[in-house]
Amino acid sequence: MEFLNATTKEQALGWLAEQGDATCVVAGGTDVMMQYARGELAPATFLHIGALEPLATMRNGTASRFGTLVTHRLLATDPRVRRRHPALAEAAATVGGWQTQSVGTLGGNLCNASPAADTAAPLLVADGVVDLTSTQGTRRVPIRDFFLGRRKVDRRPDELLTAIEAVPVAPAVGEVYLKVGRRGAMVVAVAGLALRLTFEGPDRVSDARLALCSLAPTPLRAPEAERILAQGGATTEAVMQAAEAVQRAICPIDDARATAAYRRLVLCGLLERAVACCRSRAERGECEPRESPT
Repeated sequence: MEFLNATTKEQALGWLAEQGDATCVVAGGTDVMMQYARGELAPATFLHIGALEPLATMRNGTASRFGTLVTHRLLATDPRVRRRHPALAEAAATVGGWQTQSVGTLGGNLCNASPAADTAAPLLVADGVVDLTSTQGTRRVPIRDFFLGRRKVDRRPDELLTAIEAVPVAPAVGEVYLKVGRRGAMVVAVAGLALRLTFEGPDRVSDARLALCSLAPTPLRAPEAERILAQGGATTEAVMQAAEAVQRAICPIDDARATAAYRRLVLCGLLERAVACCRSRAERGECEPRESPT
């Protein structure tokens, strides 16, 4: 096996153009190296991009732009992210311990394409778009189309995921990410839910965005449930109907963490908590979590 350490983006793209089919891109390596150790990956070449500092920056504007090497720790603690993307900050704070968060990257979490990827659901409700760059130029793909299956994304062998754009929350919007796991920290999601609600009153909702992880082969939006919440608002009846719609949208499995039946069982309560949290945050005019992630 060959290990290449790119010092510029152009160098990385050149190597991918030459031997992308046999190459595995690695940054923090928190997932990739574990898969390699278990024999699940056996690339001819590892291409390390962790030294490409321009890809580790963030920029705020009408849309937020995150470089692929932005770490989970930065997402979890940066005041701008916590204010503009509270669900993403909350999700990043649940990705392993602080050691993993300090080296694990947003781009790596997405390209790893785990059905339980925590950052995927918040980016789905924020209409995220990824930039995939090759020597031929940049291709932009909506997050909703990026995930093709377990461990499979719409990235060509000669492409590098260079940036992620997402729409921040606006006034009168509440957003949250909640997950259920087998313990309180450093755990893969048994079920994860991101919700963004735009309120016109205590129970009136003009727009709803709902995304789920660890409940299907890929992270996914729940459009039927979104329509129910947008039409019926944040009332108890609408939330129950939305929970039923979510049940129809998912196809959970039995695995070492939980049964499919348990995943279905916890969803209603998870959605109720998420709606209540969004309402509270929108009413306070404070989208970000009150407690700083540890």
